[in-house]
Order: sequence, then C-alpha cells, then structure tokens
Amino acid sequence: MFGYTEAEIAQFGLTFGVGAFMLYMVFIILQLARESKAGRFGTFVLLLGLGFGLVGFVAKGLIKYFLRGVGS
Repeated sequence: MFGYTEAEIAQFGLTFGVGAFMLYMVFIILQLARESKAGRFGTFVLLLGLGFGLVGFVAKGLIKYFLRGVGS
C-alpha cells in the first residue's frame, strides 16, 4: 500500500500508534484523577497503579534496543 511493505506499516503502527495510545491513556488517568479530586498522593497512586503496565512496555522496548546494540 503506497509503496510500503506490511512489515514497514506494522513497525510504524507499533512505534507511533502505540506511543500515541499510551499518551492518550496517561491523559485519561490524569483526567480521572482530576475529576475524582484525588489530590497529589491520589494522582501518584493512580499513575503508579494504572500506568505501571505502560512503564513495563517502554522498558521492554529499551531493553530490546540496548541488547540489539550490544550484540551487533
């Protein structure tokens, strides 16, 4: 499609699409904290609890990036 292979489209979607989705999820968490009047500590707990999976996903990508650089 438009001169791109399926692998190139999948890589684009994984990097930018998932990244945009993750930023949107952070926005949703912050909006939830604001609407519930959670305060600073409550907002921290919400970001820690709900955003922990996002941190793991980013960490996995960074680990793969650095290991790929070391092995080459």
